[in-house]
Amino acid sequence: MHRRSLLAATSALPLARAAIAQPANARVLRYVPPADLSSLDPIWTTSVVARDHGFLVYDTLYGADATFRPQPQLAEGHTVEEDGRSVTITLRPDIRFHDNEPIRAADCVASLRRWMARSITGQKIAEVTDSLEAVDDRRLRFRLKRPFPPLIELLSLPSAPVPFIMPERVARTDPFQQITDTTGSGPYRFLRDEYRSGAQAAYARFDGYKPTNAGGTGLSAGPKVAHFERVEWKTIPDGATAAAALQQGEIDWYAQPQPELLDLLSRDRNVQLQRAELVPTIATMRFNALHPVFSDKRMRRALLPAIDQTDFIAAAVGTDPRRSVTPAGVFPPGSPMASDVALESLTGPRSTDRAKALLKEAGYSGQLVRMIGPTDILVPSALVQVGADLFRRLDINLDLQLSDWGSHTQRRANREPVEKGGWSVAFYSFPGLDFLSPATHYLARGNGTSGWFGWPTAPKLEALREDWFNAPDQNAQRAVARDIQREVMEELPFVPLGAVVNYTALRKDLRDRVVGFPIFWNIRRG
Repeated sequence: MHRRSLLAATSALPLARAAIAQPANARVLRYVPPADLSSLDPIWTTSVVARDHGFLVYDTLYGADATFRPQPQLAEGHTVEEDGRSVTITLRPDIRFHDNEPIRAADCVASLRRWMARSITGQKIAEVTDSLEAVDDRRLRFRLKRPFPPLIELLSLPSAPVPFIMPERVARTDPFQQITDTTGSGPYRFLRDEYRSGAQAAYARFDGYKPTNAGGTGLSAGPKVAHFERVEWKTIPDGATAAAALQQGEIDWYAQPQPELLDLLSRDRNVQLQRAELVPTIATMRFNALHPVFSDKRMRRALLPAIDQTDFIAAAVGTDPRRSVTPAGVFPPGSPMASDVALESLTGPRSTDRAKALLKEAGYSGQLVRMIGPTDILVPSALVQVGADLFRRLDINLDLQLSDWGSHTQRRANREPVEKGGWSVAFYSFPGLDFLSPATHYLARGNGTSGWFGWPTAPKLEALREDWFNAPDQNAQRAVARDIQREVMEELPFVPLGAVVNYTALRKDLRDRVVGFPIFWNIRRG
């Protein structure tokens, strides 16, 4: 269904009223997440819903402020010695887990080791670490193989999975098995006995939590003050039902209304719309680089003259300029690493004839191209429809295979060629926080079959990523990031298709929400 038809069909439907009992306690915040909380382990999965749950229940050694600079959280501070090869982090005094046990350096070491096994950022830290040990109850020490300037910055990033601090007994769980003990270190306790997958989750304020008094505000930095005694998550898959519940005051916060519902909610005097994220979501076209036709970068590059970012983004979120950013490159617009380097191939005059000619020069002669995409996630499903139309206009022999997200995630793992059930090209959208830097940007890699689905091999990209890790300061990092964007636009492991600015909807009486992702500290009623 085309977006215009979808909007027309949706607008013709009445908004159903959600059957959610309204609690008597005005100190409760009722929230509808963008998807069900299906996993309680924010280290085991990269799900952003699990990350949001994690920030309620757990704290980190460092947080990132609104300028993406690291600021102490559970940490009091750190010292760097031995020419940068020894970094000692000291914990704040009298910080406790939800079971009232003290948070010790041994807990932090075990938590970081488990995280380092699952996170691409953590894996890089592990690669340069000779040892990580608890010196005493309040001090943990990294002994590094070489100076590694971005260590503290990488520990502060809110990209999933986040290095949350758990009790040592929990953190010793196999990294590839989910935890069952949800004892945390953050401002809220998870109420396990009230959790029902597919329906609800609940959290109670942890009165023993001590907010940091360190500097820095915004995102995951600064004091985390829990103003609500209780936070309730309600899973409401139908957007119209969730919007109606918000309008009726049966919920307080609807995380991610569909674009067609934003216009409706904007007219309600009891509802406020706010920008959901500090940096926008990145839309992408991802190639399978293992097999023809897109194993040949000339084939990938041949598409560039015909790709119009505004077409893709308009299909996803409409033409309101407040809801998108184009042109957009490898890193999210507004983030420290973003630039317009080497985007000329996406911003000049568009020409399908030129793209056809380049495809022919590259050797395209009607080979089957299989495009895969989901039907049940808004932005990627819109992107794939525009992509399919573009490929047909380029006379590409297209096999379009659409499925639900669960089936899609299984299919994209297939490394076989098209004739054996594999795929050629796919479309995705990623939270901007996941692509803040080369440390976390798993699409701007060239590590072959060790990398993310699509598996491109690009040694120069890997070398530039190493240069970024070794850069002494942010100015040097930015220079390397520009080189990375230039090389991405040359090798084309993926095509950036623009950026989406997501909005969230809240009741009018809520204030002081921290912009970045669904953050539950500091927000209050009044």
